[in-house]
Amino acid sequence: MSLGAAVRGFVRPVGGMLRPPAPVLRRSYAALAEARSILENELDGIRVAGTWKGERIITSKQGPQINVDGSRGTILNFCANNYLGLSSHPEVVQAGIDALKTYGAGLSSVRFICGTQDLHKNLEQKLAQFHEREDCILYASCFDANAGLFEVLLGPDDAVLSDELNHASIIDGIRLCRAKRLRYKHMDLSDLETKLKESQSSRVRLVVTDGVFSMDGDVAPLQGICDLAEQYGALVFIDECHATGFLGQRGRGTDELLGVMNRVHIVNSTLGKALGGAAGGYTVGPKPLIDLLRQRSRPYLFSNSLPPPVVGCATRAVELLLESNEIAQTMTAKTMRFRNKMTQAGFTISGSAHPICPVMLGDARLASVMADDMLKLGIYVIGFSYPVVPKGKARIRVQISAAHTDEDIDRCVDAFIQTGRKHGVVS
Repeated sequence: MSLGAAVRGFVRPVGGMLRPPAPVLRRSYAALAEARSILENELDGIRVAGTWKGERIITSKQGPQINVDGSRGTILNFCANNYLGLSSHPEVVQAGIDALKTYGAGLSSVRFICGTQDLHKNLEQKLAQFHEREDCILYASCFDANAGLFEVLLGPDDAVLSDELNHASIIDGIRLCRAKRLRYKHMDLSDLETKLKESQSSRVRLVVTDGVFSMDGDVAPLQGICDLAEQYGALVFIDECHATGFLGQRGRGTDELLGVMNRVHIVNSTLGKALGGAAGGYTVGPKPLIDLLRQRSRPYLFSNSLPPPVVGCATRAVELLLESNEIAQTMTAKTMRFRNKMTQAGFTISGSAHPICPVMLGDARLASVMADDMLKLGIYVIGFSYPVVPKGKARIRVQISAAHTDEDIDRCVDAFIQTGRKHGVVS
Protein backbone atom coordinates (compact mmCIF):
# COMPACT_ATOMS: atom_id res chain seq x y z
CA MET A 1 0.00 0.00 0.00
CA SER A 2 1.30 3.45 -0.87
CA LEU A 3 1.78 6.14 1.80
CA GLY A 4 -1.02 8.18 0.24
CA ALA A 5 -3.42 5.23 0.39
CA ALA A 6 -2.51 4.57 4.02
CA VAL A 7 -3.18 8.19 4.95
CA ARG A 8 -6.51 8.20 3.10
CA GLY A 9 -7.50 5.04 4.97
CA PHE A 10 -6.85 6.74 8.33
CA VAL A 11 -8.45 10.13 7.74
CA ARG A 12 -11.65 11.29 6.14
CA PRO A 13 -12.21 14.64 4.41
CA VAL A 14 -14.53 17.07 6.22
CA GLY A 15 -15.17 20.46 4.66
CA GLY A 16 -12.11 20.12 2.48
CA MET A 17 -9.96 19.06 5.43
CA LEU A 18 -8.87 15.63 6.63
CA ARG A 19 -9.89 14.18 9.97
CA PRO A 20 -9.42 10.82 11.74
CA PRO A 21 -12.29 8.30 11.66
CA ALA A 22 -14.88 8.52 14.46
CA PRO A 23 -13.54 5.67 16.68
CA VAL A 24 -10.10 7.27 16.74
CA LEU A 25 -11.60 10.66 17.60
CA ARG A 26 -13.61 9.15 20.44
CA ARG A 27 -10.49 7.55 21.95
CA SER A 28 -8.61 10.81 21.58
CA TYR A 29 -11.36 12.83 23.25
CA ALA A 30 -11.62 10.27 26.06
CA ALA A 31 -7.85 10.46 26.69
CA LEU A 32 -8.00 14.26 26.70
CA ALA A 33 -10.94 14.26 29.13
CA GLU A 34 -9.11 11.89 31.47
CA ALA A 35 -5.97 14.01 31.40
CA ARG A 36 -8.03 17.14 32.06
CA SER A 37 -9.69 15.46 35.06
CA ILE A 38 -6.31 14.46 36.49
CA LEU A 39 -5.00 18.02 36.11
CA GLU A 40 -8.11 19.57 37.68
CA ASN A 41 -7.88 17.22 40.67
CA GLU A 42 -4.24 18.18 41.16
CA LEU A 43 -5.14 21.88 41.02
CA ASP A 44 -8.00 21.37 43.50
CA GLY A 45 -5.53 19.73 45.88
CA ILE A 46 -3.28 22.79 45.71
CA ARG A 47 -6.22 25.09 46.48
CA VAL A 48 -7.43 22.97 49.39
CA ALA A 49 -3.91 22.89 50.89
CA GLY A 50 -3.78 26.67 50.81
CA THR A 51 -0.63 26.65 48.65
CA TRP A 52 -2.15 28.18 45.52
CA LYS A 53 0.20 30.78 44.06
CA GLY A 54 -1.81 33.53 42.40
CA GLU A 55 -0.21 36.23 40.30
CA ARG A 56 -0.96 39.84 41.06
CA ILE A 57 -0.82 42.20 38.11
CA ILE A 58 1.50 45.19 38.39
CA THR A 59 0.55 48.15 36.20
CA SER A 60 3.68 50.26 36.72
CA LYS A 61 7.44 49.91 36.49
CA GLN A 62 9.27 47.93 39.15
CA GLY A 63 10.37 49.93 42.17
CA PRO A 64 9.83 50.52 45.90
CA GLN A 65 6.41 51.94 45.01
CA ILE A 66 4.20 50.24 42.45
CA ASN A 67 0.63 50.20 41.18
CA VAL A 68 -1.27 46.92 41.41
CA ASP A 69 -4.38 46.06 39.43
CA GLY A 70 -7.43 46.16 41.70
CA SER A 71 -5.76 48.21 44.45
CA ARG A 72 -6.29 51.88 45.07
CA GLY A 73 -3.31 54.19 45.14
CA THR A 74 0.37 53.42 45.31
CA ILE A 75 1.54 50.21 46.98
CA LEU A 76 4.85 49.78 48.82
CA ASN A 77 6.71 46.84 47.28
CA PHE A 78 8.58 44.62 49.74
CA CYS A 79 8.96 41.38 47.81
CA ALA A 80 11.09 42.19 44.75
CA ASN A 81 14.72 41.15 44.23
CA ASN A 82 15.43 44.76 43.27
CA TYR A 83 18.02 45.03 46.04
CA LEU A 84 19.75 48.19 44.81
CA GLY A 85 16.74 49.86 43.22
CA LEU A 86 18.41 49.73 39.80
CA SER A 87 15.43 48.24 37.91
CA SER A 88 14.15 51.72 37.18
CA HIS A 89 17.36 53.73 37.68
CA PRO A 90 17.34 56.43 34.96
CA GLU A 91 20.86 55.66 33.74
CA VAL A 92 20.13 51.93 33.57
CA VAL A 93 16.89 52.52 31.67
CA GLN A 94 18.57 54.93 29.26
CA ALA A 95 21.34 52.42 28.58
CA GLY A 96 18.68 49.89 27.58
CA ILE A 97 17.02 52.42 25.27
CA ASP A 98 20.35 53.28 23.65
CA ALA A 99 21.16 49.59 23.10
CA LEU A 100 17.73 49.00 21.58
CA LYS A 101 18.23 51.84 19.10
CA THR A 102 21.77 50.84 18.20
CA TYR A 103 21.58 47.04 18.19
CA GLY A 104 17.89 46.23 17.74
CA ALA A 105 15.43 44.16 19.74
CA GLY A 106 17.23 40.82 19.49
CA LEU A 107 19.69 38.65 17.59
CA SER A 108 17.36 35.93 16.25
CA SER A 109 20.21 33.52 16.85
CA VAL A 110 22.39 31.69 19.32
CA ARG A 111 25.81 33.03 20.19
CA PHE A 112 28.05 30.80 18.06
CA ILE A 113 26.03 31.24 14.84
CA CYS A 114 25.44 34.97 14.49
CA GLY A 115 24.34 36.07 17.95
CA THR A 116 27.47 37.56 19.50
CA GLN A 117 27.74 41.34 19.49
CA ASP A 118 30.45 43.52 20.93
CA LEU A 119 28.13 44.55 23.75
CA HIS A 120 27.93 40.88 24.90
CA LYS A 121 31.72 40.64 25.06
CA ASN A 122 31.91 44.00 26.84
CA LEU A 123 29.49 42.88 29.55
CA GLU A 124 31.32 39.58 30.02
CA GLN A 125 34.59 41.45 30.44
CA LYS A 126 33.06 43.80 33.02
CA LEU A 127 31.51 40.95 35.00
CA ALA A 128 34.83 39.10 35.10
CA GLN A 129 36.45 42.32 36.31
CA PHE A 130 33.73 42.85 38.92
CA HIS A 131 34.18 39.36 40.37
CA GLU A 132 37.96 39.40 39.89
CA ARG A 133 37.91 36.20 37.82
CA GLU A 134 39.57 35.31 34.53
CA ASP A 135 36.56 35.10 32.24
CA CYS A 136 32.77 35.11 32.02
CA ILE A 137 30.02 33.53 29.91
CA LEU A 138 26.47 34.90 29.63
CA TYR A 139 23.28 32.82 29.74
CA ALA A 140 19.59 33.58 29.29
CA SER A 141 19.15 33.12 33.06
CA CYS A 142 21.07 31.88 36.08
CA PHE A 143 18.81 28.83 35.99
CA ASP A 144 20.40 28.12 32.60
CA ALA A 145 23.87 28.84 33.98
CA ASN A 146 23.30 26.25 36.71
CA ALA A 147 21.75 23.81 34.24
CA GLY A 148 24.71 24.15 31.88
CA LEU A 149 27.69 23.91 34.24
CA PHE A 150 27.78 20.57 36.04
CA GLU A 151 27.19 18.33 33.02
CA VAL A 152 30.19 19.91 31.28
CA LEU A 153 32.54 20.05 34.26
CA LEU A 154 31.86 16.70 35.93
CA GLY A 155 31.91 13.13 34.62
CA PRO A 156 31.32 9.66 36.08
CA ASP A 157 34.74 9.66 37.77
CA ASP A 158 33.92 12.87 39.68
CA ALA A 159 31.79 13.80 42.70
CA VAL A 160 29.58 16.76 43.55
CA LEU A 161 28.81 17.63 47.18
CA SER A 162 25.73 19.82 47.48
CA ASP A 163 24.04 21.59 50.39
CA GLU A 164 20.62 20.00 50.91
CA LEU A 165 18.86 23.40 50.67
CA ASN A 166 20.50 24.61 47.48
CA HIS A 167 18.32 26.36 44.91
CA ALA A 168 16.14 24.26 42.61
CA SER A 169 18.23 25.25 39.59
CA ILE A 170 21.35 23.81 41.23
CA ILE A 171 19.52 20.60 42.07
CA ASP A 172 18.27 20.27 38.50
CA GLY A 173 21.69 21.06 37.06
CA ILE A 174 23.34 18.40 39.21
CA ARG A 175 20.75 15.85 38.07
CA LEU A 176 21.97 16.33 34.52
CA CYS A 177 25.57 15.37 35.27
CA ARG A 178 26.92 11.85 35.65
CA ALA A 179 29.06 12.51 38.72
CA LYS A 180 28.55 10.81 42.06
CA ARG A 181 26.11 12.96 44.04
CA LEU A 182 26.36 13.54 47.77
CA ARG A 183 24.14 15.90 49.77
CA TYR A 184 25.38 17.35 53.04
CA LYS A 185 23.19 18.77 55.80
CA HIS A 186 22.40 22.45 55.52
CA MET A 187 25.53 24.51 56.28
CA ASP A 188 26.86 21.58 58.35
CA LEU A 189 30.66 21.55 58.04
CA SER A 190 31.00 18.30 59.96
CA ASP A 191 28.69 16.49 57.55
CA LEU A 192 30.47 18.10 54.59
CA GLU A 193 33.78 16.74 55.86
CA THR A 194 32.24 13.27 56.16
CA LYS A 195 31.09 13.47 52.54
CA LEU A 196 34.53 14.69 51.43
CA LYS A 197 36.11 11.67 53.09
CA GLU A 198 33.58 9.36 51.42
CA SER A 199 34.43 10.75 47.98
CA GLN A 200 38.23 10.76 48.23
CA SER A 201 38.57 8.27 45.38
CA SER A 202 36.88 10.66 42.92
CA ARG A 203 38.92 12.49 40.29
CA VAL A 204 37.38 15.96 40.74
CA ARG A 205 35.25 16.91 43.71
CA LEU A 206 33.13 20.03 43.64
CA VAL A 207 31.52 21.53 46.75
CA VAL A 208 28.35 23.36 45.69
CA THR A 209 26.46 25.91 47.78
CA ASP A 210 24.31 28.97 47.54
CA GLY A 211 26.22 31.97 48.84
CA VAL A 212 22.96 33.19 50.35
CA PHE A 213 19.99 30.83 50.66
CA SER A 214 17.06 32.68 49.16
CA MET A 215 14.25 31.32 51.34
CA ASP A 216 15.92 31.92 54.71
CA GLY A 217 18.43 34.68 54.08
CA ASP A 218 21.24 32.75 55.76
CA VAL A 219 24.82 33.02 54.50
CA ALA A 220 26.90 29.93 53.73
CA PRO A 221 29.95 29.37 56.00
CA LEU A 222 32.35 29.90 53.11
CA GLN A 223 35.49 30.19 55.23
CA GLY A 224 34.93 26.73 56.71
CA ILE A 225 33.88 25.32 53.34
CA CYS A 226 37.06 26.63 51.71
CA ASP A 227 39.19 25.27 54.57
CA LEU A 228 37.73 21.79 54.09
CA ALA A 229 37.94 21.97 50.31
CA GLU A 230 41.62 22.84 50.48
CA GLN A 231 42.27 20.16 53.09
CA TYR A 232 40.68 17.46 50.91
CA GLY A 233 41.62 18.79 47.47
CA ALA A 234 38.17 19.91 46.28
CA LEU A 235 36.90 22.84 44.23
CA VAL A 236 34.29 25.33 45.48
CA PHE A 237 31.28 26.67 43.58
CA ILE A 238 28.82 29.31 44.83
CA ASP A 239 25.55 30.65 43.46
CA GLU A 240 25.51 34.37 44.22
CA CYS A 241 22.11 35.46 42.92
CA HIS A 242 21.09 36.91 46.28
CA ALA A 243 24.45 38.48 47.07
CA THR A 244 25.94 40.01 43.91
CA GLY A 245 25.94 43.78 44.01
CA PHE A 246 25.34 44.44 47.70
CA LEU A 247 27.10 41.97 50.04
CA GLY A 248 30.69 42.75 50.93
CA GLN A 249 32.33 46.14 51.24
CA ARG A 250 32.28 46.68 47.46
CA GLY A 251 29.18 44.60 46.77
CA ARG A 252 31.10 41.70 45.21
CA GLY A 253 29.18 39.07 47.15
CA THR A 254 29.49 36.56 49.96
CA ASP A 255 33.02 35.58 48.97
CA GLU A 256 34.11 39.20 49.49
CA LEU A 257 32.02 39.52 52.67
CA LEU A 258 33.78 36.49 54.17
CA GLY A 259 37.24 37.18 52.74
CA VAL A 260 37.52 34.18 50.41
CA MET A 261 37.38 35.69 46.92
CA ASN A 262 40.66 34.02 45.96
CA ARG A 263 39.55 30.65 47.38
CA VAL A 264 36.20 30.21 45.57
CA HIS A 265 36.81 28.80 42.10
CA ILE A 266 33.49 29.21 40.24
CA VAL A 267 30.70 31.76 40.69
CA ASN A 268 27.29 31.74 39.05
CA SER A 269 25.00 34.72 39.39
CA THR A 270 22.20 36.69 37.79
CA LEU A 271 21.49 39.96 36.02
CA GLY A 272 17.84 39.67 37.04
CA LYS A 273 18.08 40.87 40.63
CA ALA A 274 20.46 43.58 41.88
CA LEU A 275 22.15 44.12 38.48
CA GLY A 276 19.28 45.85 36.72
CA GLY A 277 16.54 43.31 37.34
CA ALA A 278 15.81 42.35 33.73
CA ALA A 279 17.03 38.85 32.83
CA GLY A 280 20.17 36.83 32.22
CA GLY A 281 22.73 34.90 34.20
CA TYR A 282 26.41 34.10 33.96
CA THR A 283 29.34 31.99 35.09
CA VAL A 284 32.70 33.48 36.05
CA GLY A 285 35.79 31.42 36.71
CA PRO A 286 38.98 30.03 35.13
CA LYS A 287 39.30 30.78 31.42
CA PRO A 288 39.67 27.10 30.39
CA LEU A 289 36.34 26.33 32.08
CA ILE A 290 34.60 29.25 30.37
CA ASP A 291 36.08 28.21 27.01
CA LEU A 292 34.79 24.66 27.51
CA LEU A 293 31.32 25.92 28.45
CA ARG A 294 31.18 27.87 25.18
CA GLN A 295 31.86 24.60 23.35
CA ARG A 296 29.62 22.20 25.25
CA SER A 297 27.12 23.91 27.56
CA ARG A 298 23.73 23.08 26.10
CA PRO A 299 21.70 26.04 27.49
CA TYR A 300 24.35 28.36 26.00
CA LEU A 301 24.60 26.60 22.64
CA PHE A 302 20.87 26.21 22.09
CA SER A 303 19.39 29.42 23.55
CA ASN A 304 19.06 32.77 21.82
CA SER A 305 21.53 35.47 22.79
CA LEU A 306 20.53 37.92 25.49
CA PRO A 307 18.61 40.82 23.87
CA PRO A 308 20.67 44.02 23.43
CA PRO A 309 18.40 46.15 25.70
CA VAL A 310 18.88 43.66 28.53
CA VAL A 311 22.64 43.66 28.01
CA GLY A 312 22.69 47.46 27.88
CA CYS A 313 20.81 47.79 31.17
CA ALA A 314 22.99 45.22 32.95
CA THR A 315 26.20 46.77 31.64
CA ARG A 316 25.30 50.16 33.06
CA ALA A 317 24.31 48.60 36.39
CA VAL A 318 27.70 46.87 36.66
CA GLU A 319 29.48 50.09 35.67
CA LEU A 320 27.70 51.98 38.45
CA LEU A 321 28.89 49.41 40.99
CA LEU A 322 32.44 49.45 39.63
CA GLU A 323 32.45 53.24 39.98
CA SER A 324 31.13 53.38 43.56
CA ASN A 325 30.05 51.18 46.45
CA GLU A 326 27.82 53.89 47.92
CA ILE A 327 24.52 52.20 46.96
CA ALA A 328 25.58 48.82 48.33
CA GLN A 329 26.65 50.31 51.65
CA THR A 330 23.17 51.69 52.37
CA MET A 331 21.72 48.21 52.67
CA THR A 332 22.92 47.19 56.14
CA ALA A 333 21.22 49.95 58.14
CA LYS A 334 17.92 49.55 56.28
CA THR A 335 17.97 45.77 56.72
CA MET A 336 18.67 45.93 60.44
CA ARG A 337 16.00 48.60 60.96
CA PHE A 338 13.35 46.20 59.66
CA ARG A 339 14.72 43.10 61.40
CA ASN A 340 15.06 44.81 64.79
CA LYS A 341 11.62 46.43 64.72
CA MET A 342 9.91 43.20 63.67
CA THR A 343 11.72 41.15 66.32
CA GLN A 344 10.77 43.70 68.98
CA ALA A 345 7.13 43.38 67.87
CA GLY A 346 7.26 39.63 68.51
CA PHE A 347 7.73 38.22 65.00
CA THR A 348 10.24 35.47 64.22
CA ILE A 349 12.58 36.54 61.43
CA SER A 350 14.81 33.90 59.83
CA GLY A 351 18.40 34.50 58.74
CA SER A 352 20.61 37.32 59.94
CA ALA A 353 21.76 40.68 58.57
CA HIS A 354 20.57 39.96 55.02
CA PRO A 355 17.88 41.99 53.19
CA ILE A 356 15.94 38.74 52.72
CA CYS A 357 13.85 38.82 55.88
CA PRO A 358 11.50 35.80 56.11
CA VAL A 359 8.64 36.37 58.56
CA MET A 360 8.09 32.80 59.78
CA LEU A 361 4.44 31.74 60.17
CA GLY A 362 4.42 27.97 59.66
CA ASP A 363 0.90 27.62 58.26
CA ALA A 364 0.51 27.99 54.48
CA ARG A 365 -3.02 29.36 54.57
CA LEU A 366 -2.09 31.89 57.26
CA ALA A 367 0.81 33.15 55.16
CA SER A 368 -1.43 33.58 52.14
CA VAL A 369 -4.25 35.33 54.03
CA MET A 370 -1.87 37.65 55.87
CA ALA A 371 -0.23 38.64 52.59
CA ASP A 372 -3.65 39.50 51.17
CA ASP A 373 -4.47 41.58 54.24
CA MET A 374 -1.12 43.38 53.94
CA LEU A 375 -2.01 44.36 50.37
CA LYS A 376 -5.20 45.98 51.66
CA LEU A 377 -2.96 48.08 53.92
CA GLY A 378 -0.82 49.14 50.96
CA ILE A 379 2.07 46.67 51.40
CA TYR A 380 2.93 44.20 48.63
CA VAL A 381 4.31 40.94 50.07
CA ILE A 382 3.80 37.29 49.13
CA GLY A 383 3.27 34.17 51.22
CA PHE A 384 5.69 31.31 50.48
CA SER A 385 4.64 27.72 51.07
CA TYR A 386 5.27 24.17 49.86
CA PRO A 387 6.82 23.23 47.44
CA VAL A 388 8.81 26.49 47.40
CA VAL A 389 9.67 25.91 51.08
CA PRO A 390 9.32 22.73 53.19
CA LYS A 391 5.93 21.82 54.63
CA GLY A 392 5.33 23.55 57.96
CA LYS A 393 7.82 26.31 57.08
CA ALA A 394 5.46 28.78 55.39
CA ARG A 395 6.47 32.38 55.61
CA ILE A 396 6.11 35.85 54.17
CA ARG A 397 9.45 36.75 52.64
CA VAL A 398 10.17 40.46 52.94
CA GLN A 399 13.00 41.92 50.87
CA ILE A 400 14.57 45.25 51.67
CA SER A 401 15.82 47.50 48.88
CA ALA A 402 18.28 50.37 48.94
CA ALA A 403 15.46 52.38 47.35
CA HIS A 404 13.26 52.00 50.45
CA THR A 405 13.19 54.94 52.85
CA ASP A 406 13.10 54.58 56.62
CA GLU A 407 9.48 55.73 56.45
CA ASP A 408 8.70 52.93 53.98
CA ILE A 409 10.21 50.37 56.33
CA ASP A 410 8.34 51.70 59.37
CA ARG A 411 5.05 51.63 57.46
CA CYS A 412 5.67 48.01 56.50
CA VAL A 413 6.37 47.06 60.13
CA ASP A 414 3.21 48.84 61.30
CA ALA A 415 1.14 46.92 58.74
CA PHE A 416 2.66 43.63 59.90
CA ILE A 417 1.82 44.44 63.52
CA GLN A 418 -1.77 45.33 62.65
CA THR A 419 -2.20 42.18 60.53
CA GLY A 420 -0.34 39.98 63.00
CA ARG A 421 -2.62 41.04 65.83
CA LYS A 422 -5.69 40.36 63.69
CA HIS A 423 -4.57 36.76 63.14
CA GLY A 424 -3.13 36.16 66.61
CA VAL A 425 0.50 35.95 65.49
CA VAL A 426 1.63 38.74 67.84
CA SER A 427 -0.11 40.29 70.83
